[in-house]
Amino acid sequence: MTSTSPLLSIRGLSASVDEKTILHNIDLDVTAGETHVLMGPNGAGKSTLGHVIMGDPVYTQTAGTIMFNGEDVTELSPDKRSRAGLFLSFQAPVEIPGVPLSSFLRATIAGRPGLEMKGKEFRRRMKELCAALDMDVSYLNRELGVGFSGGEKKKVEMLQLLLLQPKLAILDETDSGLDVDALSVVSRGMDLYRKSCDGTLIVITHNTRILEHVDVDRVHVMVSGHIVREDDASLIPWIDANGFESFEHAPSADAHLTH
Repeated sequence: MTSTSPLLSIRGLSASVDEKTILHNIDLDVTAGETHVLMGPNGAGKSTLGHVIMGDPVYTQTAGTIMFNGEDVTELSPDKRSRAGLFLSFQAPVEIPGVPLSSFLRATIAGRPGLEMKGKEFRRRMKELCAALDMDVSYLNRELGVGFSGGEKKKVEMLQLLLLQPKLAILDETDSGLDVDALSVVSRGMDLYRKSCDGTLIVITHNTRILEHVDVDRVHVMVSGHIVREDDASLIPWIDANGFESFEHAPSADAHLTH
C-alpha cells in the first residue's frame, strides 16, 4: 500500500561542483513504493542529482531542501543518510584489494536495526540471495571488486541492495555497458527489491533497455541541470523513438512540452 505523502521530497535544490552550478532549482517528489525514472542526455546532471541526494561531499548544495521519510536530511552526512534508508549504486563501483566481499557485506549491515545477523544466519541469507540473482556463492570469497567484470560488479550491487533493503534506492546508470545476461540479473534484482522490500526506486539512465521489464510510475527528463518534463511511463517509448533533441532545444522553464 503506498502512502500519500512523499517518501522523498526535494524543493528548490541547486548544487555546484568546483563553483560551477550543475543543478538548478530542482523539485522532485517520490512516493513510497513507486518507480521513478530520471532520463536525459549525457551531461544533463542526472548522476549529480543522485549524488547530491546521497550527500556526496564532492558536490556543494547551494540551495533547497531534501526531506526523506519525514526528516530533513539536507545537512546529514552520507553514512547517516544511508542508515536512514537511502541507497545509491555507482556507475563505477570501487575496488578494495584485501577485503573479501563477504566481510564487506557483513560490515554494511553491522549496527543496523533489523539487519544484524549471526554468522550462520548471514551465510544462509547470502546463499538465498546469490541463488535469487543466479550468482555463484564463491563470489563472496573474492576481493571486493578486484578483477570483477562490469556485469559482476552490478550483480554485487544488486546483492547489496537486497541485503540492505533500503527505503529508497537510486540506481545510477546501472545498465551501463551490460550484456543481455547481466541486464537480466539487474532487472531481476530490481524486481525482487520492489516485491520483497516494497522498495522505492529512482532509476537514472539515458537508455531505455533496462526499463523494458520494469513497471514505471513517473518519468522525469533532465536537460542542462533542469527538470524540463515529467510524465507517466508513456513518455519512454516516445523518447525511444525521438530522443532528447526536442527537450534540449526547449526553454528550460517550459515544463509542458507535448509528445
